Order: sequence, then C-alpha cells, then structure tokens
Amino acid sequence: MDNIVLKKYQKLQSYIRELGSLAVAFSSGVDSTLLLKVAADVLGDQVVAVTASSCSFPKRELEEAKAFCEKEGIRQIIVESEELNIEGFRQNPRNRCYLCKHELFEKILKIAEENGMAAVAEGSNMDDMGDYRPGMIAVKELGIKSPLRYAELTKDEIRQLSKELGLPTWDKQSFACLSSRFVYGETISEEKLGMVNRAEQFLLDLGFRQLRVRIHGTIARIEVLPEEFPKIMAEDVREQIYAELKEIGFSYVTLDLRGYRTGSMNETLLLDK
Repeated sequence: MDNIVLKKYQKLQSYIRELGSLAVAFSSGVDSTLLLKVAADVLGDQVVAVTASSCSFPKRELEEAKAFCEKEGIRQIIVESEELNIEGFRQNPRNRCYLCKHELFEKILKIAEENGMAAVAEGSNMDDMGDYRPGMIAVKELGIKSPLRYAELTKDEIRQLSKELGLPTWDKQSFACLSSRFVYGETISEEKLGMVNRAEQFLLDLGFRQLRVRIHGTIARIEVLPEEFPKIMAEDVREQIYAELKEIGFSYVTLDLRGYRTGSMNETLLLDK
C-alpha cells in the first residue's frame, strides 16, 4: 500500500471512529463493501448494515450482500424499498435518483434511530463528484455521512485498499441500480426492469465483465468495454446474444460503439442545454 493511500485509509478509520456507531447503506458493491468492512473493524458491534431490496436491485447483488455480512459476522437489516411506489418515480424524471435516495435514506435513518446508531453512512467516492448525481442532494439534505469522500478516496484507491484487506469485491464490476438503464422520460416498469436484469445477467454469464444494457423503448443498447468488442462480435456469441435478448422481449439489439461508460444516459441532458 503506497503512503498516500495509507494516509487516506487512516483518515477513514479516524473519521469512522469519531462517529461512534454507524448504520451503513450496503449494496455489496465495491465502495460500500470497503466502507462496511472498515466500519466493522473499527466499531465492532456498533455497526449495522442496511440493504435495500427492490425490483431494481438484482437478486445476485442481494445474495452477495447477505453472504458478506454472514461471513464477516455483521448484523444486517433488509429494508423493502420499492422505488416504483414513489410518486413520480415511474415517469423517470431527471431527478429520479433524488426521489429514490431521499425515500431510502429516510428509511435507513429510522432504522438507525431504532437501533441506537449515531449516524448513517453511504459509499460515494471522489470519482462520483464529476457526474450528474441528483441523489447526492438527498444525501446532503438528510445529513448522511460520506466517509470515503471525506477521506478523499478515489475508485482506484478503494480497489487497492479492498485488495489489501482481502475483500472479494476488489475487482468486482461497477454497478448501479437498474433504473439507471432507462432514458429520462421513459416509463419505468417491473416488466422492463426484469428485461434489463435478465439481459445483463446473460452477458455476465457469457463472461463479459463490465457492461450495461440500456433500454430505449424495446431497443437494447449494449455497452461493453472496447477491448471486449472482438468477443461480442464473434459470430457465435453475437447470435447467442441476439437470440436471447429477442426471447427476453427486445425488438432490436444494438452495440454502443463508444463502449461502456458510467452515466451514459446523462449525455442526453447535455444535448438539451
């Protein structure tokens, strides 16, 4: 571990120690796993992991969250957080993420209070500062702590620390809720969330690592890393993907030539300015 990362790690530990007790919003992703692990190491049984269960959160992620908490001996609370019941959420407005985060963190704050936890923390990092993220407004409004940002940790540094600590997520692909696959203004439904989930799981099962299946009506726009273009364009693989996604319910199956990138749906917001 290089000296810069070590100092940030120590800063993270000190900050969490000062909080005294903590409810961690835990999704089993790279960031929240490191946050939860450090919190548990520092605070012991004064930590509770809170994981949301909803149709926009794949079952595989929920099961990984449960398995990690069981392995580490961390108390976990599963909270039902059905975003589609939030007024206005289904219409997928530009502040969709704000609506979701505000509702979720209000529930976690209540859980923290009921369990005697002094604070609630989430896992955003320094790399999250540059994209359009209305959910961060809810974080600020509700007084949610962001320890990884406080310690000025980047995604690469979080992965480095995770590897040093032996966490299984150190090289896990980045993930965001399935609702982020919809173009703004397009209605989000249980059926289409299921289509996206099945399509992405199929690609993961084929061995693609970092990917998204964006949905535009009934068109699937696949994003994979550019270095995996030769693999996805191999005739047998291409035909498998086309057949499976047609079976799932997509009318057309396309490949985004720019490849995987975070927040690609936000590019349309720039066009509207």
